Amino acid sequence: MPTLPWTTRNTPPPGTEVHVFASRFETRTLWGALRFLLRTPTVWRQVGRAPGACGATLRAQPLRRTFWTLSAWESAGALKEFARSGAHRPASRSLAAQMHSAKFAGWQATAGELPVSWEEAVRRLT
Repeated sequence: MPTLPWTTRNTPPPGTEVHVFASRFETRTLWGALRFLLRTPTVWRQVGRAPGACGATLRAQPLRRTFWTLSAWESAGALKEFARSGAHRPASRSLAAQMHSAKFAGWQATAGELPVSWEEAVRRLT
């Protein structure tokens, strides 16, 4: 699966502060990577409908068992609501045992800085 392009859900006015969130997941096995891939479409659709979502992208490296997410939200609360609802909640719970490692980074940016580059996300995650 190639990198999914930045998909804009809603565009906040320039200068508006947004909450950016990046994650990096490495699965224990290729089977875990396959399970992650199989869950991706339903969670991706949820992001597209989630209240408070500004945009998102996904980078998948399944043969390396590594997945990256990058998203922007109107608030940290909107991100938390997304993570605790819909397809994301059962997906994250069922995949937890498949994870070798997970890293997360969150920071504030302005709407004019969207989409955030993958280089910036990787820098914050390493």
